[in-house]
Order: sequence, then C-alpha cells, then structure tokens
Amino acid sequence: MKTFRKVAIATVIAGPLTAAMATNGYFSHGYGMKAKGMAGAAVASTDNAFAGANNPATAAWAGNRVDVGIDFFMPERSMDRSSGGSYKSESTLFYVPEFGYNRAIDEKMGVGVTVYGNGGMNTNYPVSGTNPFNGNGRLGVDLTQLIVAPTFAYKLNPSHSMGVSPLLIQQQFKAQGLDGFGIANDTGYDTSNGVGIRIGYLGKISNVLSVGASYSPKTKMSKFDKYKGLFAEQGGFDIPENYTLGMSMQATPDVLVALDYQRISYGGVRSIANPSNGGTLGADDGKGFGWKSIDVWKLGAEWKTNASLTLRAGLNVGDNPIKSADASFNTLAPGVVTVHYTLGGTYALSKSSELTVAYMNAPSNSVTGQNQGGSFDTIKMSQQSLGVQFGWKY
Repeated sequence: MKTFRKVAIATVIAGPLTAAMATNGYFSHGYGMKAKGMAGAAVASTDNAFAGANNPATAAWAGNRVDVGIDFFMPERSMDRSSGGSYKSESTLFYVPEFGYNRAIDEKMGVGVTVYGNGGMNTNYPVSGTNPFNGNGRLGVDLTQLIVAPTFAYKLNPSHSMGVSPLLIQQQFKAQGLDGFGIANDTGYDTSNGVGIRIGYLGKISNVLSVGASYSPKTKMSKFDKYKGLFAEQGGFDIPENYTLGMSMQATPDVLVALDYQRISYGGVRSIANPSNGGTLGADDGKGFGWKSIDVWKLGAEWKTNASLTLRAGLNVGDNPIKSADASFNTLAPGVVTVHYTLGGTYALSKSSELTVAYMNAPSNSVTGQNQGGSFDTIKMSQQSLGVQFGWKY
C-alpha cells in the first residue's frame, strides 16, 4: 500500500502538465471528487484535503488525510462555417490527476498541500491544406496550468478559522496552424511561471450552518516569449482574480446542502478579454479571446444513506464568457458550456480508507458570430467526465 501511494502521488504531481479541461471558462467546475460530485460546491466543506484549491481555512478542520484522484475528461468541440466547412477537434479524452494532503499540527493548526490543474484552451482540428484561420494544416492550441498550493490554517476560536495558500504556478502553451497570423507552425511548447496567493475563511455558525469564503487576486505570470506575437502585452497570460462565497447546511442528520457563488474575472486579463476583431496581435491592446468575467452558481446535496455509503448530486450554472462578436477566434478555445449536472458517491472501504467517484455532464452549447469574410461561424462544445479518488485517514 505504501508503494502504491508513492507512485500515485508522483503521477498526480506530474500529470496536470499534460491535462486539458474546460468547464467554467477554463477553470474546473470543482476540485476533489467530493466537490465535483456536488457541482463544485466546497468552500464550506471540511471532509477532504483540497483546501489549497477550494478554501485554505478548511485545512484547520480536515484532520490527517491524503486524497489521490484522477478524472477522465471527455470534451467534444467543433466549428461549422455557413459558407462551407465543418471542423471537429480531435483529442477527446484527457487524464486529469489531482492530489491533496492535510495534517493537523494540533487542535488549532492544520497544514497541507494541494496539487491541481486548470486548462481548457485545447483544440486540435485535423485540416489538410488551408485551415479556417488561413494557415496551413492542423489547427489548434494547448494551454495547461499546474498549481501547487501549500496551505496553513489556524482556528481563531472553536468556531472560526483563517487560512492561506501560496500558489506556485506553471503554465504551458503551444499553438498550431496560426501561420496566417505570422506565428510559425513549429514554435512548439513554451512555459510561463508565477506565484500567487489564496486566502480563506470558514465559520461554523451553528451545528447546522457553516459559511466560507476564498479569494485569489490576479496573479502576474512571466511572458510566453515564443508567443509574444500572439498574446496581448507581448506574450502575457496572467491568472484572473477569482473569489468564492458559500455555505453548507445540515438539513437533516443525513442530508447536507451546499451553495457556492463564484466570480472569475476573465475581463481583467488583456490577452483573455481584449476583443478579437481589433488591434495588433501581441500589442497591449492586441487581439484577445474577448472573454468577459463570469458568475457561477454551484448547488450540491449529499445524502448519507448508511454508515458506509454517501451519495451526491449537484447543479452548476455559469455565464458563457464568449460573445457572438468573438465566436470565430474562439474556434481555438470554445469554452461555451454553461450548465453542468453532477452525480457522485463515497464508499467507506474501512475506518481509514474510502473510495469516491464523480460524474459530470455538460450539455452542448453554441455561439454563432460573423467572421471577417462575411460568413458565420458556429462554435460548439459539450463535456463529460468520470473521476475516481482514493482517500486515506491516518
């Protein structure tokens, strides 16, 4: 068992660099399989080791545990052009590992580390000859983010805690088929690094009600030097400000209901938010993806059917960040899904170990807009994911 844990942890730490996902924009709909089973509602939950991703303050309550999981993410992405041409992205199965570790130092302090990823600007259109962007051959991009979040939390008193997680971030990006924009087809992968922070609060208002809050300001990232002629601000691609407010309520001894509100400020990052139909690529006011900031609501429920089995379900509803005017350029990153339905469950294998599964379905959504040639492009995406997680208490 010890050997398996070491291998699992090493796989998770390395894995997100090759992962791809897209749910609420390019942020995941949840972190940790328990949260994913409840549509991501987790800012006031303490039964997992993903404090660094959800709410650092929960590390003071989570105890001693390790959670190792992997999500099988299955997106479908396509673009149809009114003047002729239909394009469907390949690469429809991705493996998204995640890892959480938590330790109680004493009755007041908890520490841990969370390793997780974001992504979603991933497309791979198999094209022969001229592609929809007037480049040559295969068209697509690949953006992934690996985040390592060490965490410290402290109970201010028996009912309230604060926590902080430095965010150690590495991004990786590659583009293909953009030679029509002057970007060489063989540029390959480039990396970008940065350090951010997430702070959190958790309050147990009563035996029934808990509230939580988590905030991360915009993280300044180093430039993608190989793509300074593509991204605004000469290769800039910062991590947007984001925050979450939420609550969990023990409706009955066996039923818990959680509700989170999340704000992701894509509109505060020029390379993401600048409109796609103006400016010079790479300039401060250069072309971007035209994404707007979005609001996300996450509603989840948990039912302890018996001492061994807990079932979960959830609904995640968010804004579509992409406007019609920017539909064509977002063929590269059609993150247009807005509704996610989730199911999940945990089975206790023993007093110290458990198995958690989570399923997500995001129905197809589309956006149509006019391209520079005068015809109309319709971008479309749908998603499914199925994840499994092992948890150990020690």
